[in-house]
Formats: sequence, structure tokens, C-alpha cells
Amino acid sequence: MLESISAENQIIAIVIFLALMFLLVVFNHRRNTKKQYNREKRNFRKNYLEKKKK
Repeated sequence: MLESISAENQIIAIVIFLALMFLLVVFNHRRNTKKQYNREKRNFRKNYLEKKKK
């Protein structure tokens, strides 16, 4: 399958794929930290019990 693509294009595709994966991880990390810091006083037990009641 990859034999039909030149070696140079394979390297470019791999670099682009790795860059996209890196950006996905960075954006996911930012989203998770925003969720964490938006909790009330970052009290896990209190927030967990509130979510469980809903």
C-alpha cells in the first residue's frame, strides 16, 4: 500500500500526522484543565456528590 507513495511523501505524511496528533493532545489538555479549574473550589468529593445527585 505505501510502496506506491514515494519515500519523501511518506515522511511528509508522517510529520503532518504527528503534528495533528500533538495538536489534539494539546487542545484536549487545555479543555481538561479548564474543566478542572472551573469546579467549585476544586473539591472533588463535593463536586462528585453534586453530579451524582443529578
